[in-house]
Amino acid sequence: MKQFTTGDLNIQIGDITDAASREPVMLTRHKKPRFVLMSYEHYERIRAGGDPRRAYHISEMPGEHAALFDEALDQLARGEGYDNEP
Repeated sequence: MKQFTTGDLNIQIGDITDAASREPVMLTRHKKPRFVLMSYEHYERIRAGGDPRRAYHISEMPGEHAALFDEALDQLARGEGYDNEP
């Protein structure tokens, strides 16, 4: 997440809102996180629960995710994966 100060917001409003249209940005005040600026569409997805990203503890991971995870680990163990991707 990109980070700007509230002072930056006064000076670089166009640059910051452009960045916020692509991903949420953090606004800090006195070096502490204070606000998050994001597009309205992103806000609506979060509010509606439409953001499909979710973190699971390994013991709570759905079966289909566990299978994909195991397959990826097996590929890495065989030396396949990241380095072999185009």
